[in-house]
Amino acid sequence: MEELTRLIREDMKPALGVTEPGAIAFAVASAKKYVQGEVKRVRVALNSGMYKNAFTCGIPNSIRFGNLYAAALGAVAANADKGLESLADIRPEDDDRAAAMVDAGMIEVCMDHIGSEITIDASVETEEGYCTVRIRDEHTRIIEIEKNGMLLYQKQTEAQKKESDSGKKAEEEPIIHRYLVKEIFKYAKEVPEDEIGFIREAFSMNLKLLEEGLASERAVIARALYEENGGRIIGENCQKTAQLLCGGAIEARVLGLSRPAMSITGSGAHGIIATMPLFACMKTEQRSEEILLRATALSYLITMYIKEYSGKLSAFCGCGIAAGTGMACGLAFMRGGREEEISRVIWNMASGLTGMICDGGNHGCAMKGIVATDAAFRAVELAEKGICIEAVHGINGRTPEDTMRFMGKIASPGMEETEKTIVEIMEQK
Repeated sequence: MEELTRLIREDMKPALGVTEPGAIAFAVASAKKYVQGEVKRVRVALNSGMYKNAFTCGIPNSIRFGNLYAAALGAVAANADKGLESLADIRPEDDDRAAAMVDAGMIEVCMDHIGSEITIDASVETEEGYCTVRIRDEHTRIIEIEKNGMLLYQKQTEAQKKESDSGKKAEEEPIIHRYLVKEIFKYAKEVPEDEIGFIREAFSMNLKLLEEGLASERAVIARALYEENGGRIIGENCQKTAQLLCGGAIEARVLGLSRPAMSITGSGAHGIIATMPLFACMKTEQRSEEILLRATALSYLITMYIKEYSGKLSAFCGCGIAAGTGMACGLAFMRGGREEEISRVIWNMASGLTGMICDGGNHGCAMKGIVATDAAFRAVELAEKGICIEAVHGINGRTPEDTMRFMGKIASPGMEETEKTIVEIMEQK
């Protein structure tokens, strides 16, 4: 199997609702597994990106929003064995019990630092003891379990892994950054179709999520986009169909409806943006399924390329900027774009979208998906005509690789103060 295929396969994961509430619930439920008795107190400490992304986010199978209720549901009824789908089996009575814990002041969730890498420290105290679970680098990657002051489990963090035997930090390059865009493009063109056939699952999963949204009275954006598309999921206009498939599925996800999205780089919204406009293109422009799979592989890899620079969570909307750029490259590929067009698309997207902020996982993510889809279609249409924002301008680099690196740097470390300001605004509200 190709190394790039393995990267995609390992990164694609189902996620129920916005990833961060699921991860918070998973962490609390994992800690609760190690202590018996009635829960007295739950405390969760998060990095700024985790804290912000779940702050006003819908929770699967719950009528409530945000960090406190996600943590409380983790203590009440979440199933840690289901990972990011830990909230799949929540019942109304569980939701009410969690709300009662929040009302009683038993749940505390705080932001302990500004940072783009994922950190979760979840502690559960019962009548019989306490347990703390620490997560780093990925939403479900437990690196420590401590019970009553004793360390039960320990695993190195990614930062520790990079420490050389001499104690010096080794600069280990992410695998995706070992490739040039032309090599990723060549892979997308030449990888055996059956090797990337597993990508099909993303389309079926994300489409079911959209359908769940269209069936819900809460999904007002999805219904508006559906009407604009002639009252059909697959209409005659590619861009309007892409808007519906992308924006509608994201809305269903952030509202906490009960179907999972196929995530990429740890985010369901990234996964939706990276895939659904391409599915729309296949359906409306009569492209082959093989071309769709190849374009999606390219989309995923460009998304991952940018995210490795920007960090997992930051003040920069990775959904719109990273996944939007990946999707735009995939769209150009589906329409017969060559390597030169892909580079132009990256320059156009970098110049147009890089300043989009992330103000958490919330209803606004659907609007960001709409904007990213619009930008992608325009970037591709211009690139097809040989038009792009040249490398001399703005943050564009001389190569597409440099451009993506600069896009990531805008997020981390560039937007750390922006992240702080966003959280302060959210807390003041």
